Amino acid sequence: MFTLTVAPRFGDIDGLRHVNNTVIPEWFEMGRNPIFRIFTPDLDLTPEKWRLIMARTEFDFLGEMYFDGDVEIRTYIARLGNSSFTIGHEAWQRGELKAKGKAVIVHYDFMEKKALPIPPEIRTRLEEHLIEEQ
Repeated sequence: MFTLTVAPRFGDIDGLRHVNNTVIPEWFEMGRNPIFRIFTPDLDLTPEKWRLIMARTEFDFLGEMYFDGDVEIRTYIARLGNSSFTIGHEAWQRGELKAKGKAVIVHYDFMEKKALPIPPEIRTRLEEHLIEEQ
């Protein structure tokens, strides 16, 4: 599991004094970077080197988050398939789960426009962060 601590910014807060729901997807996106580095260590986004494409993303908002406390973003592998995998995300504030989500990522060749099997050495590294959901 990867963790990232985020300090909410003043601009992240909405009129009800909560972290705005548009901010959570951005924080979850930042939490995916360590997984992206497993595939492309330098995060080179050229089509010849970048091999990931997002197929789906979803979020559940479970409780309000506020400006006055850091948020811990937890990122892990929830499912590992042949050419795709699901990333699990959680946002915790003050020891409580406040939001969770998933992103389905496909190992993809942009030049050939087709999915590729996840290479064995990368699969092994992803398995280190596998927390299968019940």
